[in-house]
Amino acid sequence: MKRFRILLAAVLASLLFCGVATAAEHLRLATTTSTENSGLLAVLLPPFEKANDCKVDVIAVGTGKAIKLGETGDVDVILVHARAREEKFVAEGYGVNRRDVMYNDFVILGPAEDPAGIKGLADGAEALKKIAAAQATFVSRGDDSGTHTKEKSLWKKVDITPEGQWYLEAGRGMGEVITMATERRGYTLADRGTFIAYKSKTDLQVLTEGDKALFNPYGVIPVNPKKHPHVKIDLAEAFVAYLTGAEGQSIIANYRKNGEPLFFLYK
Repeated sequence: MKRFRILLAAVLASLLFCGVATAAEHLRLATTTSTENSGLLAVLLPPFEKANDCKVDVIAVGTGKAIKLGETGDVDVILVHARAREEKFVAEGYGVNRRDVMYNDFVILGPAEDPAGIKGLADGAEALKKIAAAQATFVSRGDDSGTHTKEKSLWKKVDITPEGQWYLEAGRGMGEVITMATERRGYTLADRGTFIAYKSKTDLQVLTEGDKALFNPYGVIPVNPKKHPHVKIDLAEAFVAYLTGAEGQSIIANYRKNGEPLFFLYK
């Protein structure tokens, strides 16, 4: 009988443990590939998960796809970088309480031989115009991401519709596009954070930078529970508070690759 009671206690303890282990909530986060490719999420998420006894399920896609996942209620919160599209997302009632998280900038990368002659140009749109005139290889994200959105705005500024064999639409994330541009000895538009994280994998150089139009802000937005009642709004709001609070902001500010900061905070 004593042996049976010990066995029963062990089974109950096991069931209790399993119950606790599976009780952790899951927060579904749709975010841009740059936050994952840069390595930031790997250091940013664990403290939040531990403090809130939860698991953050990351879906790293282009900003356009991340926003669509928010619109359909397939995620609880989005962390993206296309300000106008974020504001539209909130204005149409799909999201609530957008908050600034961090920023960096876009740069135009290219090979050292620089066949289009854009090195030193500060105007991103003029740099793309020279690349088009030279018909030098340009690898576009081509995936409706925040980076792709920025690229399209630059082409529009100089009234060019890029097309032809020199213009390649990859339909891939930032890291893969940098690798592709490296292999093809071409140009690409990249966020600086991913470029720094990939420096050991590419010999492309920053040839154009410093244009105000290349500013790259990131925002976090919970999905509106009025549109999708199943959204875990309390956990999503806690995530927003963490990213914009002292702990999250400190991790972002101190995150470095190759000795360089990848993201910056609003003062």
